[in-house]
Parts: sequence; C-alpha cells; structure tokens
Amino acid sequence: MADAQSTAALWGAVVLSGLYHGANPGMGWPLAVSAAMMEHRRAALPRAIVALGAGHFAAMAAILIPFSMLTLLLAWQQQIRIGAGALVIGLGLYLLIHRRHPRFLSRVPPGRLALWSFLIATAHGAALMLVPIYLGLCADPEAQGASHAAAARLMGENGLQALVVAGVHTLAMVCAGGIAATAVYCWVGLKVLNRGWFNLDILWAISLVLVGALAIALAA
Repeated sequence: MADAQSTAALWGAVVLSGLYHGANPGMGWPLAVSAAMMEHRRAALPRAIVALGAGHFAAMAAILIPFSMLTLLLAWQQQIRIGAGALVIGLGLYLLIHRRHPRFLSRVPPGRLALWSFLIATAHGAALMLVPIYLGLCADPEAQGASHAAAARLMGENGLQALVVAGVHTLAMVCAGGIAATAVYCWVGLKVLNRGWFNLDILWAISLVLVGALAIALAA
C-alpha cells in the first residue's frame, strides 16, 4: 500500500495534469471563447466550458473504468502498471513522429462541444496519461485469495476511485480552461493566440513519454 507521501504526490499529479490539459488550447477553451463571441453573451462562456468538461470527464472515465477491473488481477499488478506506462510512452512517441490532428475531428460541429471534447481527449491520449497514476492510487486488498464477494467489493471501490480521479482531474481542467477562456474573452482577445501562443503538440507528446517512464520506474 502506498504511503501517505506517495499518495499525495499521485493526487498532485492528477490535479497538475488537469491544469495542464485545461490550459492547453488544444483541449478546447478557445472554442468556448468563440461560442461566447458568436452569441454576444458572457453567459455562453461558462456553459461552453462545462460542456467541454463533460466530454473530458467522459473520456477519462471511459479509459479508467476498465482498468479498475484489471486491478483485480493481483498476481500481475506490477506487469499491468509497467504495461500501462509502456502504452503511454508508445503513444507519446507516436505523437512526436505524427503531429497531425486526426482529420475526423475537424468534421465535428463546434456547437457539439461535449462530443468534441470527448473525441479530442481520447485521440490525444489525455486519459491514458492518468492510467499509471490511477493504478498507483489503487489500494492493495489485505488478502490475495479474495472471495467473490471481496472481489466484487474491490471492483466497486476501484471503480469509484476511477470516477473520483476522473472528477478531480476534470475539475482542475475546467478551472484552468475557464480562467484562460475568461481572460482571453474579457481582456486579451483571440488575436493573442496567433502571435503569442506556441504549438504545444511536442510538449504534449514529451509529457506522455515522461509520465509513462515515471510509471514504469515506480512500478519496478
């Protein structure tokens, strides 16, 4: 069982990754600014941010929930964590080599922000970044030879843990994205993205590789 210090560090990683995703314009906050400008109403801004958050949460949960069942395979817990880390590294390397956005994402109408957010978070591996962190947070059961009742209880606990991780991460993402969108809409303007923002695709891919490598190091 992880000690309090390592558990706090893992939860910190959940929050920091959420802030990083929220601040990244590729996760959609410029669309929230665009929606508010098109409607000429500031009230459209929080609605759009919430829609983006809903899609992001769905993407996180869709990946983490299946892994809550994999944690029942206690005999291979270390291998599962190493495999998850390797998967994240592989995705990061792939994005470093192929940095084009999937074409099908451009066909999603901007008005469907929740669907767009779900697709973009899935395509860019945002949820996979959380998998090694989540597996590290899952508590080991006291007994290896768990009965069916104990196994069901463990699955329920880990499933709830997956939803909590997804929720905390999404809350941080919504806060960071909301602050960025509000600042641009109210004070800065969208032109700052053309002259002041840099392409985060490379940084995104490198961060996936680093998270995967750290997960393997902690699991070994």
